[in-house]
Amino acid sequence: MLPHYAELHCRSNYTFLTGASHPEELVVRAAQLGYSALALTDECSVAGVVRAHVEAKARKLHLIIGSEMRLAWPQGRNRSGDHGDNSNGDNSNGSNGSNGSNGSNGRRRDRDLVAAPQARLVLLAQSRRGYGNLSRWITVARRRAGKGAYLAYPDDVEGKVPDSPMLAGLPGCLALWVPHAGLSFEDAFAQAMWLKTWFQERAAIALELLHRGGDDSLLELVQQVAQCTGLPVVAAGDVLMHVRSRKPLQDTLTATRLARPVAECGYALEPNAEAHLRSRQRLAALYEPEWLARTIELAGTCAFSLDELRYEYPQEIVPPGETPASHLRRLTYAGVPGRFPQGLSSALRAQIESELALIAQLEYEPYFLTVADIVAWARAQGILCQGRGSAANSLVCYCLHVTEVDPRRATLLFGRFISIERNEPPDIDIDFEHERREEVIQYIYKKYGRHRAALTAVVISYRPRSALRDVGRALGIDLQRIEAVAKSQQWYDGRRIDPERLREHGFDPEAPVCRLWAELTAQLIGFPRHLSQHPGGFVIAAAHMAGRVPGENAAMPGRSVIQWNKDDLDELGLLKVDILALGMLSAIRRALGFIGEKCGREVTMWHIPDGDRLTYDMICAADTIGVFQIESRAQMSMLPRLQPRCYYDLVVEVAIVRPGPIQGGMVHPYLKNRPLPDDEVPCPEALKPALLRTKGVPIFQEQVMQIAMIAADFSAGEADSLRRAMAAWKRKGGLGPFHERLVGRMVEKGYEPDYAERIFRQIEGFGEYGFPESHAAGFALLAYISSWIKRHHPDAFLAGLLNSQPMGFYAPAQLVRDAREHGVEVLAVDVRHSAAESTLVPAAASVVSADAANHRGAGPAAPSGLGEGEPLSAVRLGFDRVGGLSADAARRIVEARAAAPFATVEDLGRRAGLNAHDLEALAQADALAGLTGHRHQAAWAVAGIDTRPTPMLRDTRIHEAEAQLAAPSEAEDMQADYRMLGLTLKRHPLALLRAELAQFRVEPAAVLRTYPNGRLARASGLVTHRQRPDTAKGTVFVTLEDETGPVNVIVWPSIAETQRKPLLGATLLTVYGQWQRQGDDRHPVMHLVALKMIDHSALLQGLVSRSRDFR
Repeated sequence: MLPHYAELHCRSNYTFLTGASHPEELVVRAAQLGYSALALTDECSVAGVVRAHVEAKARKLHLIIGSEMRLAWPQGRNRSGDHGDNSNGDNSNGSNGSNGSNGSNGRRRDRDLVAAPQARLVLLAQSRRGYGNLSRWITVARRRAGKGAYLAYPDDVEGKVPDSPMLAGLPGCLALWVPHAGLSFEDAFAQAMWLKTWFQERAAIALELLHRGGDDSLLELVQQVAQCTGLPVVAAGDVLMHVRSRKPLQDTLTATRLARPVAECGYALEPNAEAHLRSRQRLAALYEPEWLARTIELAGTCAFSLDELRYEYPQEIVPPGETPASHLRRLTYAGVPGRFPQGLSSALRAQIESELALIAQLEYEPYFLTVADIVAWARAQGILCQGRGSAANSLVCYCLHVTEVDPRRATLLFGRFISIERNEPPDIDIDFEHERREEVIQYIYKKYGRHRAALTAVVISYRPRSALRDVGRALGIDLQRIEAVAKSQQWYDGRRIDPERLREHGFDPEAPVCRLWAELTAQLIGFPRHLSQHPGGFVIAAAHMAGRVPGENAAMPGRSVIQWNKDDLDELGLLKVDILALGMLSAIRRALGFIGEKCGREVTMWHIPDGDRLTYDMICAADTIGVFQIESRAQMSMLPRLQPRCYYDLVVEVAIVRPGPIQGGMVHPYLKNRPLPDDEVPCPEALKPALLRTKGVPIFQEQVMQIAMIAADFSAGEADSLRRAMAAWKRKGGLGPFHERLVGRMVEKGYEPDYAERIFRQIEGFGEYGFPESHAAGFALLAYISSWIKRHHPDAFLAGLLNSQPMGFYAPAQLVRDAREHGVEVLAVDVRHSAAESTLVPAAASVVSADAANHRGAGPAAPSGLGEGEPLSAVRLGFDRVGGLSADAARRIVEARAAAPFATVEDLGRRAGLNAHDLEALAQADALAGLTGHRHQAAWAVAGIDTRPTPMLRDTRIHEAEAQLAAPSEAEDMQADYRMLGLTLKRHPLALLRAELAQFRVEPAAVLRTYPNGRLARASGLVTHRQRPDTAKGTVFVTLEDETGPVNVIVWPSIAETQRKPLLGATLLTVYGQWQRQGDDRHPVMHLVALKMIDHSALLQGLVSRSRDFR
């Protein structure tokens, strides 16, 4: 009979660059081997335990939460030395390093350690108290060291950590001492006695026999120490992988950690593959029965589960004399007059009361109050913000101004937000202006303190390129050849390493080393590399955070990041508030500020009139470059077909061009049904409340939930479970149980089986990416606001976008080009006039150009007093467009110019304190033209300026005759513009090449737009975008730009593969193909379907222009 066994020492790949298996793989393998329990003990980390916890629950395996810690006394420090919290990460006194730490390099810094006594401990949480103490110790060790390292001292367990006396003896934790064969008996005895002193009956010696050279001496040492100290011996495996076949990958990880090839790692490598989860039969042959039995005994004392963690909400958001429920009720109804000036209808009041009752039942009031407090503070500072996501399903959130989605304009489904069955806090994401989000973060830290507020982690995992590089280096392949292969792996190639990529660079894919390279790379892709910090996901606690989850130093001093990511928190039901950045909010605020200056009064988003016909005319014409959410190639192709004419049309537009609706086959049925009157829409009568608003086709997650509730009698909580399963069905196979319940119940209630099956197939489509109606509703608001600004104030729109870069789908060059086509005059950067950012220059004439009038539409508008139809201002580019010029230098130029105009370039340099680099950047950007003339004159002028004069000469000026140099050619000017500004206000590069391109019979975009469907065509242009969506099945979409406009190119998978080099490498691409024209002549959809592609980048003579590539 096989012995029972519990593995008490196991490290996953969250011991970065050491463990060679995912936590889930270890759990599955332990269950397959019949283990009674498994302890996950990553080094000074619990980053992987939630994944293991979820899998262990599914496998009904007892999971023990623990961590490995290495203790040492650093050089120059006595036993009572400083334990301070070094928040800035100073690690000069030594480090336990981080085989398993959250390290960016993952390399142990052994040079900083003294050899004795250095103990290796495995700590196992026996209770909730024990887990809290272990979490605190990990936090202390992490925060006193630099990023990716930790410092754990024996004194920590002796109760000598300031403010953490509870760490003395780590109550509630079991401690296993892990000796190694190289220890002397004296050192081993000292470590064992120290362990027994502080842990008493909670201490044991872990004996790890892995067929290493020193196993016999280790066995003898352990037996001697156990006899002398009375500590029990327990079997353990020092597990690094779930199966022995991962040994080559584990060697690769070791080589990467040591930054040397495997062939040079020597004894640093594991001597064999025994550090895997071994069969109980094999263990029985190695260990005494009592040592194996003791694993079960000790595992039985470890009863803690992550399910015991309960979130405790912060309390200071409730004023004295009020309860959370009363305060939330008061704030909700205080917001009603502003939201509903005509008063609440009985239905809306009933909905508010229903929401408040459910919130009270689940005791979520502090969560809503916490979010409302952050939003209220931000609005008081003039920071634009908007709640996105499921908060749009809540009237309470609307009254609290957490969301701007008016429930009268969307379909509420509060069960999408919270429900009894869901039994976890709602997820509210708040978007803030991306340049002012830092102010909000500072407010949170100031209000709650670093010990109670922390950012969530982001797991940085290996991607194909990084995996190719690290595996290639570990195998000793030439670095230049590794880099060539890695660069050939494109953004859309996914996890697969195509043998053709190896062959292209002179490798034989069938050679043993190449096959190993590809195999190990495939295994390594997706492995965690290190922990980083979420851009805005906050966890806020009532008490010290470290008692729930360990924290460590964030990149910025004085801030912390916990070791769990957002998925981990969701799984455990812990509160998270997403403080996110949205560039469009910054652009809108700036644009509204410019509009306010033009109108002479403050203008906010809420002043913008709803339902503006001219705005929707512009949207229907797909004139949406720069507009939020509806600016992509796919969206602009859909707009003429969809013809949105109201807010809800925009909600649909935002959601329908997404993988979920596309995969679910919803797009074409919706377009087919869209012209139909409601009474002719093919939809069962009972489902019309759910589907009529989208013409009988489910487009949103909320509609799937409504279908389940109406047609299959699901409760709100069951429907939410269906929604959650949709997102995970491909990963976890979670939709199987719902098929019988949904389809079966629908058939029982009289629906046709084919219809029920079709609905289910559409639900499966949402598994790719089902877009929530609540998200779409929030995004549609910003899409309309940004469209209105572009339609009526394209000058302010451009300036706002330029001053909020980088953001969006389009580069500044495309934004400037589009604005000029809309009648906006754009003025060059000029040291005599420019500000740090782009500004508006009042119009010199009161007549809008004819070209501008054509773009801005004709016919009567409905003026709102916001300057519609007024002359456009010019946009003066700011110094922030000049590459290489610092913001501080720009500020000094503006300040010096305010005192007096600049007389010469020397005067500019001296008064603004510019160095040679600053002056050269301004000269190359042609920003000195007003003082010197053309670029060559400017370069000559700055070359003769002493930028480091002595105090005596600082106020002197050189007077000499200017040299007269030849002006640069138009091509040279254009190249310098792109190099320094990323755009040109002169002729488009393609205009200069038109004569050469004519030799290839290439036509401009304007001519191609007159072509009929099916005609052979040729186009050339700068590549501005490449996109290969996952739903396109290998098709690549390319956008070319010439002097007359864009050309959208479709590249089928076969063409993309055979002509990969010009497709991915060209800056100037010439495409031969067939013209495709669909739709009516007023708003046609036009593409060029590629048959052949030629890289003509050499014609640009070095012009720098980069495309934006997307999946």
